[in-house]
Amino acid sequence: MTLLIILACVFGVVALMVILGERFGKPMSDKQQEKFSKTTWILVLFILLASIVREMI
Repeated sequence: MTLLIILACVFGVVALMVILGERFGKPMSDKQQEKFSKTTWILVLFILLASIVREMI
């Protein structure tokens, strides 16, 4: 039963994010998308390295 409550909460929050994002969100420019893409790759690499180090310790 607890799992169903957690899933319902997650679904509700995601639905709220989509609704608010469509209503108040604005499209990103090409320059902003490029900057976000570079930052995302750096963060993913950092998280991957951190998880590898954590597993080795």
